[in-house]
Amino acid sequence: MDFASYRHYDATALAAEVAAGRVSAEHLLGLALARLAEVQPGLNPVCRLMDAEARAQLARGVGNGPLAGVPGLIKDVAQDYAGVGTSWGSRALAGLPPPREHAHVVRRLLDAGLVIFGKTNAPELGLKGVTDPLAFGRSSNPWDPARTPGGSSGGSAAAVAAGVVPMAAGNDGGGSIRIPAACCGLVGLKTSRGLISVGPGAGEVWFGACSEGVISRSVRDTALALDVLAGPEPGDPVALPEPATRFVDQMHRPPRRLRIAWFADSPIAEPVHDEAKLAIERTVALLKGLGHIVEPAQPEIDGRALANSYLHLYFGQVPAALSQAVTRGGREADFEPLTRLIATLGRATSAERLTLELLRWNDYARALAALHARYDLYLTPTLASPPVLHGTGDPPPLQIAVLGWLRASGLLGLLKRAGLLEGVIRQMATESLRHVPFTQLANLTGTPAISLPLHWTADGLPLGLQFVAAPGQDGLLLQLAAELEAAQPWFDRLPS
Repeated sequence: MDFASYRHYDATALAAEVAAGRVSAEHLLGLALARLAEVQPGLNPVCRLMDAEARAQLARGVGNGPLAGVPGLIKDVAQDYAGVGTSWGSRALAGLPPPREHAHVVRRLLDAGLVIFGKTNAPELGLKGVTDPLAFGRSSNPWDPARTPGGSSGGSAAAVAAGVVPMAAGNDGGGSIRIPAACCGLVGLKTSRGLISVGPGAGEVWFGACSEGVISRSVRDTALALDVLAGPEPGDPVALPEPATRFVDQMHRPPRRLRIAWFADSPIAEPVHDEAKLAIERTVALLKGLGHIVEPAQPEIDGRALANSYLHLYFGQVPAALSQAVTRGGREADFEPLTRLIATLGRATSAERLTLELLRWNDYARALAALHARYDLYLTPTLASPPVLHGTGDPPPLQIAVLGWLRASGLLGLLKRAGLLEGVIRQMATESLRHVPFTQLANLTGTPAISLPLHWTADGLPLGLQFVAAPGQDGLLLQLAAELEAAQPWFDRLPS
């Protein structure tokens, strides 16, 4: 097998080739490493190479699991590999002592036979919808290297789209699997809260908003990975039971006639690109052609309030992350300026205000449940625009500089007491989500959502479509995804 044929196999097919003895795991690893060496200088998808660990794994044997012999990558955020540092995209964390045990998702992937040979790039602490850490440099989109592959699992998506691996692990706290999948023409499933354990390093990540998963090129690979990863672990605070039927088997069942609500306007009342609206229009027509009932409808949710609640999640988590880093021997000064600014804003936010914003999550969940009482699924664009050019989406440099000066001078408290800080926070929430306003709802409500590569722009850029289901309905999303994949195949649509 050469690379030209390798990139036309998904993980499911590669595992079958290894099991049948038609190709060796060592040969596949060699192909993956060679492809990575070719694309790394231009795309920068991997921030830590683990070829020595991969070869040691091959020497021990890959077993006969469902992913045995398939080359794979994990994300350098939360997905601990024993003995290998987890940097979370940060210089402050890159040199700290490595974890002593695997994260459950990593252990399960290794037990399934995945040959892990690297960690993928991510923005610092996974905080952005782009992948541009100062510690490792930005990652680029294989469809257009002048554009972002999304974030925070942008390195994973870039690696898959570039053909380094057929599937890569990621996690999703506000769209961090779905946004990169949409930017790179891939499948990205954010699972139901509690379906996959995030332990043992944490009970819940980001107050439960974050879920583990993969980015892939085929629906069946996502289903297979879910079969490997799903299921509770001792000590999980929220745990859904393993399904009675494998997700791969559920995927192969045609979905019933579904009622699907769609909405294309930005929930934060910002512009939506014409290509995103066209993507919805064409997807609605495709769904109707398959026999589904598709109607315009949306949950009764104040999108700007939800964006504000989402930003306050950062205000609770980022100061704690910096404090933990210092406790472990890191330096707060080594974090990026924007991260330190968010930490300062978080420290200026009262526990009462944070709690009030967390309590609003229940309101969003009830409103979305009311929509799901009438409709099986909720359809939106995954992105409000095609993948953005590098440097787009950050708060304006002047705003960061001014707020940084206020932080350093101790005058931020005066801004708060004058009642002006809330306006700044609302503006930051809007600016940070302008291009990605659709994905955070599923995180705060714990519902599953999937991005599918159903649209390419006139310029040849991917722009994904998102389907949101009720809690526990991950299998339904996979059923519809498989039906859409068969009706409008995307697997062989590859960047040049």
